[in-house]
Amino acid sequence: MNILITGGAGFIGSRLALRLIERGHDVTVLDTLSPQIHGDDPDASPLFASIRDKVRFVRGTVTDRAAMEQVLAGREAVVHLAAETGTGQSMYQIEHYSAVNVGGTALMLDILANAPHSVKRIVVASSRSIYGEGRYRSAELGDVYPGARDAADMSAGDFAVKYPGATTPLELVATDEDSKIHPSSVYGITKQVQEQLVMTVCPSLGIEGVAFRYQNVFGPGQSLSNPYTGILSIFSNLMMQGKPINIFEDGTESRDFVFVDDVVEATVLGVEHPAAANQIFNVGTGVPVSVMTVAQTLKRLIDADVPITVSGNFRIGDIRHNYADMTRIEALLGFRPAYDFERGIAKFVEWARATGARSSAYEASLDEMRAKGLLK
Repeated sequence: MNILITGGAGFIGSRLALRLIERGHDVTVLDTLSPQIHGDDPDASPLFASIRDKVRFVRGTVTDRAAMEQVLAGREAVVHLAAETGTGQSMYQIEHYSAVNVGGTALMLDILANAPHSVKRIVVASSRSIYGEGRYRSAELGDVYPGARDAADMSAGDFAVKYPGATTPLELVATDEDSKIHPSSVYGITKQVQEQLVMTVCPSLGIEGVAFRYQNVFGPGQSLSNPYTGILSIFSNLMMQGKPINIFEDGTESRDFVFVDDVVEATVLGVEHPAAANQIFNVGTGVPVSVMTVAQTLKRLIDADVPITVSGNFRIGDIRHNYADMTRIEALLGFRPAYDFERGIAKFVEWARATGARSSAYEASLDEMRAKGLLK
């Protein structure tokens, strides 16, 4: 099959490209080689180097009509990964995130709607961020979907999720695909619109749409210098430099951390499996892990002698908890993650230590968020 991967030189995309090639597919990659991911010299990027001579590569952006027309020609499937991905950054680069994430997706579909094409399936990378806070259970009200937490409560050290009418503490439960969609960040809004564009337009074009709501993806190859990437990369890079770790809120906030190779295998099923057609799937592990557990595990595996401080700082738009219900993807596609958190983080740390610490603008990114009133 002739497959286009937008953002195919990135963290997930490069590994996906190699896996699809192993399975006999012909892969084309469109990627901007963003310095935020690849550094100032893309030719020195290990991610790009891993695919450079194995795919048809076009350097360009999903917002460029000529580039998109070029790479869509003759393709039978598209995996649409290209997106800006910083949740915090999205809250002040609003036009840019909308232009790339929403505009790029709209442009792709516009091209397909208005010219002959051979595309039969589009797999879009959605995100757990579209859920906002996850699903909770109230003793009085049943399943509820809390909105954003009050900044005054959090400033006073109260980080608990609340819901009107619930008088007892809420119980966190797994978030399934039928849960309420109510993103709490600009990034989440753009991922929601990306998903809805694909799943709404594709049927009218005779194209099968597939959406994967990825949880927090991590693993070897994730940028150690990008200040807007996941906390595993940020924390490990700081620890390898002997710098202290500042944990926001109270450290018990949690996420579903899913290993990149599992994400790749799920996405391959999205490309190939007949039962994936016109379906939306969570991709995670189904297990929540606290931020404090992440920090303590990294410290142990890296053998880092650095302090871990719970500061009570918080970011506007951050959620408290979210983890995936994996029932649908297992039932329809037979997918189960091969990596639990301990196994995945061990492989990540092995790679990070071999790679070594990288310079990062993490502290500068926090200063920028403070200046804009988004970090308290």
